[in-house]
Amino acid sequence: MAEHLMKYSDAVKEFDPVFGLETHVELCTNTKLFCPAHIEFGGEPNTQLTPVSLGLPGSLPVVNRTAVDFAIKLGLALHCHINEWSQFSRKNYFYPDMPRDYQISQFDKPTNGEGYLDVELDDGTVFRVPIERAHIEDDAGKNTHVGGTDGRIEGADHSLVDYNRAGVPLIEIVTKPVEGAGERVPEIAGAYMRAIRDIVRALGISHGRMEQGNMRADVNISLRRKGDTELGTRSETKNVNSFHGIERTLQYEIRRQAAILDAGGEILQETRHWDEATQTTAGGRVKSDANDYRYFPDPDLVMLHITPEHIDEISKTMPEMPAERRKRLQKEWGLSDLEMRDLINADALDLVEETVKAGAGAAGARKWWLGEISREANSRGVSLEELPITPSDVAQVEKLVADGKLNDKLAKQTVVGVLAGEGAPDEVVRKHGYQVVSDDGALEKAVDEALAQNPDIAEKLRSGNMKPMGAIIGAVMKATRGQADAKAVSALVIKKIKG
Repeated sequence: MAEHLMKYSDAVKEFDPVFGLETHVELCTNTKLFCPAHIEFGGEPNTQLTPVSLGLPGSLPVVNRTAVDFAIKLGLALHCHINEWSQFSRKNYFYPDMPRDYQISQFDKPTNGEGYLDVELDDGTVFRVPIERAHIEDDAGKNTHVGGTDGRIEGADHSLVDYNRAGVPLIEIVTKPVEGAGERVPEIAGAYMRAIRDIVRALGISHGRMEQGNMRADVNISLRRKGDTELGTRSETKNVNSFHGIERTLQYEIRRQAAILDAGGEILQETRHWDEATQTTAGGRVKSDANDYRYFPDPDLVMLHITPEHIDEISKTMPEMPAERRKRLQKEWGLSDLEMRDLINADALDLVEETVKAGAGAAGARKWWLGEISREANSRGVSLEELPITPSDVAQVEKLVADGKLNDKLAKQTVVGVLAGEGAPDEVVRKHGYQVVSDDGALEKAVDEALAQNPDIAEKLRSGNMKPMGAIIGAVMKATRGQADAKAVSALVIKKIKG
């Protein structure tokens, strides 16, 4: 039965929303957090295992040093206090994808303590999101429910468990309750998640691809009446794995909770699940508090000692952060704030930069990724990165145009061919015979015929009225199957009418 919802504008007028995010970032180490099992996305189920990742009796964990260094890098980027001593604890709960029946995480002594992240919104507003901690833990396996709708457990005949992911290193970034966001809660949460994605990619510690589960978030939201100071009861929507999903989860939960509170009801502290198909959340289980997990220090792992010298050593390897990089590129490319935001919102900034590095001009690179290629991505329902075209392909097309070998129309047809899987640009050009007509005699003949077939237009041109020039260019293009250069045609027409 559909839940009653309050109109969003009314909900944020009557109630003050307070949100929090628990972001799980999968680290791109070669091996798991506590054992040498290899990590590979999409591998054959249950092949990337060791006795440790299966939790077999007698197996002992050994900490992956690279994962710890990655955590320190992220802590520095998020302005966190990096604790000299941190500790792994056992978080006890039973679920089929947890082979040990406990998760190795960090509880009261995390590697990274309090910090913050400033996020910039589309209108240029900067909002500071306070961070409580960014701790290290290992991931669970993956359940696949068979027989239900869209892989959900409801109606499933049975479930399969793949333990390949069990033991993969994660960093969980936990915000403090974020107050004062008002109606912009979904927008700020989305901007925050995109900023986290950009940071982990810049640091080289995660692929940051939400569609592959490299990043996912538990979304917490509570409402309190305007003027109240005490936090309301929150819901926690688990494992939301898209930016839009996070934004829509918050919008839906604000509307749902507002309707319940407005009717005099109470919010149940529970986990919920986001359903992309229905754009709704559904109740899960009553939410456990920390003491229900019976945390205690893992007796098989010693405390981590992170010295100031080691932190200083890592800080010297930190790359340019995304915010500074965006400012630098915007200045280098001469873009307005709006043009830069368009690139960022389209997730095209990295691709444009790589295209420029491959030899294209910034304007041309931006034109292709935000134009023809972006339209194709939207029609296929995929990201730009998932399309079968690379920055070097786009740079090659731009070079062919710059060298006068392709005009804009032929370049577009070449890009379409690349996107259709016909090969690299030079292969597409060769296959279809795309090339600008460079024979002066052939071009001159086409211009003469166009002027002869359109005497009234030719007369207007001779009298100084250049508006009908497009009709002559169009006729020449048709005669040459679109393989003439428009600028060359225009110059030749002017030469003819003046001669």
